[in-house]
Amino acid sequence: MNKILATATLLVTSLAAVHTVIANADNESGGHSEDSLTLAVYGDAPYGCKAPTAAALPDECPVGSVYVPDSPNGPIPGDTRQIEATPAFIAAVNGDHKVDLVLHTGDIHSGSTYCTLAYNQTILDLWSQFKAPLVYTPGDNEWTDCQKSKEGGGVKNAAGEYVDYAAGHPVANLALVRSMFFPEAGKTLGGRRKYVTSQAQAFDPGHPADAEYVENVMWEQSQVLFVTVNIPGGSNNDDDQWNTGAFGAVRSAPQIQEAAQRTAADLRWLDAAFVLAKAHGAKAVLITEQADMWDLDGTGPSLAHIANYEPFVAKIAQLTKDFGKPVLLINGDSHHYRSDNPLQDNAPCVIESGANTVPCAEDNYDSHPYYGAGVPNFHRLVIHGSTFPLEYTRLTVNPRANKPASSTSFGPFSWERVIP
Repeated sequence: MNKILATATLLVTSLAAVHTVIANADNESGGHSEDSLTLAVYGDAPYGCKAPTAAALPDECPVGSVYVPDSPNGPIPGDTRQIEATPAFIAAVNGDHKVDLVLHTGDIHSGSTYCTLAYNQTILDLWSQFKAPLVYTPGDNEWTDCQKSKEGGGVKNAAGEYVDYAAGHPVANLALVRSMFFPEAGKTLGGRRKYVTSQAQAFDPGHPADAEYVENVMWEQSQVLFVTVNIPGGSNNDDDQWNTGAFGAVRSAPQIQEAAQRTAADLRWLDAAFVLAKAHGAKAVLITEQADMWDLDGTGPSLAHIANYEPFVAKIAQLTKDFGKPVLLINGDSHHYRSDNPLQDNAPCVIESGANTVPCAEDNYDSHPYYGAGVPNFHRLVIHGSTFPLEYTRLTVNPRANKPASSTSFGPFSWERVIP
């Protein structure tokens, strides 16, 4: 009984901290306003040229060279590389007067680009050109996959120097991402800063290590609670083994510890978000994370590669069912537009085929089946990625709306593809 009381006391203390910071941010964001909110959502961009040989400079991609996108569409000779096209893309988003906020779902470069401080700085400088606030959640390419040789992990140049930051060590690269893109907890990027609540500010005092997760944020706006969670694509950083040539033993202790600690912190952050949404009478919850937790990622019929996402899917299913109101999950990672409810067996599902949408060939519910009756108040949107020309999804939140699920709407949410 004493243990239960102690746990309850810690939870109340943690939630009180979240309430306090959220309340302060609400004054700036209009958390309880009935005004509509519009976001420009994109991710898996910009994808530049693939990594050069070890003897060349990191991220070398001469102007005018052939652009080779890391996408299912294959090479597109003659295209301008995405990083060169980004200033015009940002200008187009800035010119969209409906957009109040920019949301990036992770992967700031391809899975064949070296992980360097210089590249990160390039993206950071570009993002400073956005007029609206920008909320970003990290993807696997900028930290968990830095250890892979095709991203420069353990690779040395002709001078004998590692081409990757910290030789591509994932934990060191995540620390670099945090120091550069999250220099001040609770403040967004972009031209106009926005106050949000970071887990670094409102962590569970019973788990002080949760303060490391400055990238996990939440805020309330237009009567919707928004929450971002660091869930990297691929296999949650605990099935893809780190580069043994660079880091020694298979399934090393740092990898195991990283995945376990972050997963636990993420689950606590999701708990706190839904408790707060219920306490404040939010009309909906929007979760943003990078991983497509239902995508087999080219690994065939086996579900082993995505099994490590099970704790997240189970938690989201349980919290959504208990919440009883619309919950929209937005992820990137698999690059193709998809609108479905993977928590409902045989739910309607569409993917994009050219200019049109077509029914999905497979039912993602089979990857993580939950509840016989499913979770009907859930919907998932996979946004485009590694596309050229660059594009974004214009997502509108109207707290006065409650639309049935479709390929372009759900509850207070509606969305459309925008190619500037």
